[in-house]
Amino acid sequence: MQRLEYRDNRYRTSPDSSSLFCRLFPSFSFYTSFLLNIYVSSRKARKGEYDTEAWRLSSLKVLQALERTGLQVSISGVEHLQALNSACVIVGNHVSMMDTVVLPAIVAQERPITFIIKKSLLEYPVFKHVMRSRDPIALGRTNPREDLKTVFSEGMKRLEQGISVCVFPQTTRGTDFDPKQFNSIGVKLAQKAGVPVLPLALKTDAWTNGRIIKDLGKIRPDVSTHFAFDAPLMVQGKGKEEHQKVIDFISAKLEEWQ
Repeated sequence: MQRLEYRDNRYRTSPDSSSLFCRLFPSFSFYTSFLLNIYVSSRKARKGEYDTEAWRLSSLKVLQALERTGLQVSISGVEHLQALNSACVIVGNHVSMMDTVVLPAIVAQERPITFIIKKSLLEYPVFKHVMRSRDPIALGRTNPREDLKTVFSEGMKRLEQGISVCVFPQTTRGTDFDPKQFNSIGVKLAQKAGVPVLPLALKTDAWTNGRIIKDLGKIRPDVSTHFAFDAPLMVQGKGKEEHQKVIDFISAKLEEWQ
């Protein structure tokens, strides 16, 4: 069974992961593999055969396809995820499509996970079957008050079932991290549920936004990729201090990775 292997609590892409063809044609080779992966996963989902383990394995295939292009991936702080004895709310910055398709390979290896997503993702051709099978928390983003109610009610249900919830609190994804646009919804959910917040810093801009289809942009193997978790935080009071700690961790990591 394929699993991510960590050395000293860190994962790094193996030097022999890439292939010559994939390095020469990174976007073409990657999307050929990625779209086939989505098609196969979608068929399994429609048959009711796409469980957490199937999701983890298909996500791992995405990571491996990226690495074959020569892209270098670093994952750190996974020991914080492994040490948890309960579900948690993972709060991170949202950079690219890579976030949601590669994170399951990392997190689902340790514990069940779902995402808070845009409701429109449940209508994507083919991909919608995969997303629906993962029981995400879908938001319309037209009525903030209703979205907040949905996050609390549905988030509590998932957390009580032992399913961790991943939240990207930014208004939109992108390479620029603006703390003013990073709301505290994840911290508030964790406080309400009595579970820890797990900060997550991401640098996944090697998967760029596309001009025609936003999610299918150019793959840039020369841009390093990073996933970093910090120590879990139990929310005290209104959570302002914990929210600031998440922001500080992400800001520090992005500065380090420049």
